[in-house]
Amino acid sequence: MTAARLLGTVCGVGYLRPAPGTWGSLAALPLVWVLHALGGFPLLAIATVAVFFGGLWATRVMTTGAEDHDPSEIVIDEVAGQFIALWAISYPSWAHGIEITALWPGWVAGFLLFRLFDITKPGPVGWADRRNDAMGVMLDDVIAGILAGIGVLILAGISHGVLGL
Repeated sequence: MTAARLLGTVCGVGYLRPAPGTWGSLAALPLVWVLHALGGFPLLAIATVAVFFGGLWATRVMTTGAEDHDPSEIVIDEVAGQFIALWAISYPSWAHGIEITALWPGWVAGFLLFRLFDITKPGPVGWADRRNDAMGVMLDDVIAGILAGIGVLILAGISHGVLGL
């Protein structure tokens, strides 16, 4: 297996069926926990940038000359997007000394919202997906991750009464 295929499929996770994108998102969860445990939010942020650019490279290599610009086995984009969705719990955990596993509702919400936005592709997520290139493959998940992170923050605000509701 080539380096691009190893990275693009997240060590073969992208070959799991059904729903390889969901498997890719699930694979991101323990990675977030390990990265956060080792270096807090800063390490997760650095890893997210590395995953994005590594995924962009791997996607370009894997799709060169192919008709399908976004084959289902490429799931590194889901990892990048899921990382971003979970910034919404990693940063407060790191900044306030809260054990990240104590924020388990945020993990669940971040996962579910990310999958919802990645699958339904609302607004800017769909725009990025329609680019039909490697950047679009990565960017639609980045945007879905941002939307999911905002959703997690809103739900946390409602749950903790911060929004006055």
